[in-house]
Amino acid sequence: MKIAYLVNTYPRASHTFIRREIAAMERQGFTVHRFAMRSERAALTDPADLAEDDRTEHVLKAGAARLARAGVSGLRGRALALMRECAARGKAGGDGTGGLARHLVYLAEAAHVASRCRDLGIVHLHAHFGTNPATVAMLAHALGGPRWSFTAHGPDEFDAPRGLALDVKLREAAFAVAVSSFGRSQLCRWAPHDLWGRVHVVHCGIEPERFPEPAPMPDGGPHLVAVGRFAEQKGFGVLVQALALAAPRLPGLRLVLVGDGPLRGALQAQAAALRVADRVTFAGWQDEAGVRAALARAQALALPSFAEGLPVVAMEAMAAGRPVIGTLIAGIPELVVPGETGWLVPAGDAAALAEAMAGLAGTASAALQAMGAAARARALARHDVDASAARLGSLIRAAAT
Repeated sequence: MKIAYLVNTYPRASHTFIRREIAAMERQGFTVHRFAMRSERAALTDPADLAEDDRTEHVLKAGAARLARAGVSGLRGRALALMRECAARGKAGGDGTGGLARHLVYLAEAAHVASRCRDLGIVHLHAHFGTNPATVAMLAHALGGPRWSFTAHGPDEFDAPRGLALDVKLREAAFAVAVSSFGRSQLCRWAPHDLWGRVHVVHCGIEPERFPEPAPMPDGGPHLVAVGRFAEQKGFGVLVQALALAAPRLPGLRLVLVGDGPLRGALQAQAAALRVADRVTFAGWQDEAGVRAALARAQALALPSFAEGLPVVAMEAMAAGRPVIGTLIAGIPELVVPGETGWLVPAGDAAALAEAMAGLAGTASAALQAMGAAARARALARHDVDASAARLGSLIRAAAT
């Protein structure tokens, strides 16, 4: 069966989970064509991402004139009605996918994607994220393209469900996927009860063979690592604040921040102002091997997020035999079992986060190793990418009948 994936910007350093999923779908026997609106090649460093970029058809490279002609051809029938419906939601709903002008662009992209799907013999189009990729996939179907589905990750979809017209997309899709039970509950909020059966949970996955027996738990510390984009929703400012609260009683406490983003300068200034700059290392973005190396040098992953979907980095840390200190939000409690595979604290509570750091420091080495082993077993049992791809593949095949 020939299917296609549709993503806004792909590949990206933060979207390795999509690349893994596509590879697993190919192992399931699907032929997968990659569509993305745009490339981020200049920012890519991982050879696997660069190779994936070569395999991806980037829609905007078709050129403005060709897309404009496609868009004019799409100003008809059900596609035009759906575009107007979504544009009205986007204009009224705040942080959605925009108003009429932006949806005219989506319609042009959709007409091009629909045409290419017909040329390639693609029978199903799966969009990652319920934002504009799902809009384009929906409009492409209305223009004679293949049936379609989408995966919603959160938190963006759940921050602006009206503006993103999630109810319209759930009505029009063959099915929808959430990456956690929490995410499914949020999609069901916007679907009538008779459509709840179309909303399924398919976890993001990891490749178990990339996680051999974990490195020995480091001595001393406690040594923490946090991985992610330096943006508001990740809560790294609270993490630095908690580090400062815990530091006086934990002289060996250290934190490595892997990533980058708009808040880097603010975080560096905060660490200096709180006099913990010597305890915080800003390691920048790392490829998959670099992230695994950082996890091996740590005793736990810190995940202080304010908003999340189902963080892949937590699965990776657990598969690497490291417990997680996370917040009680979204899908994180579906991953982390307090006392068995890590600690959970209220989001935004620096004092509670500092207490969890103290709890890590007070855990005997053998007990910490056992927590890491339990975390690894849980991640490998629940998040094998081939098992997730088999689940998604069965949904796609069922939609064909």
